[in-house]
Amino acid sequence: MNVKIDTKEKFSVICPEAADLSANMTEELEQLLIPYLQKDIPHIVFNMEAVTSISVEAAEKIMSIQQRFYEQNSSFVICKLQPPVEKIFEENEWLEFMNITPSESEAWDMVQMEEIERELLGDG
Repeated sequence: MNVKIDTKEKFSVICPEAADLSANMTEELEQLLIPYLQKDIPHIVFNMEAVTSISVEAAEKIMSIQQRFYEQNSSFVICKLQPPVEKIFEENEWLEFMNITPSESEAWDMVQMEEIERELLGDG
């Protein structure tokens, strides 16, 4: 899977370049994202601007990966969901369990707020 990765001071921005995230990409998604949990800066902003269609399996995998990040006190914020992709998450009632922002800068803000929250709660 082709992705663009932009490493920032507090997080990495990962942008899939494929217009379609299909079921056969779920393993590849996991192999790409899960290793970030072992990095010094494990937080991810997952920019889905280029993704215009997604399989239910790929959407479910993204949701489970995001949950895994939060279980390990790391941020995983999704931004720039396109309407057809957002619809898949909505139809499966996953939106309420996910951190999704309209823009990348709002995703950055959320990662930074979550980091402050973890520090205040002693989980950082």
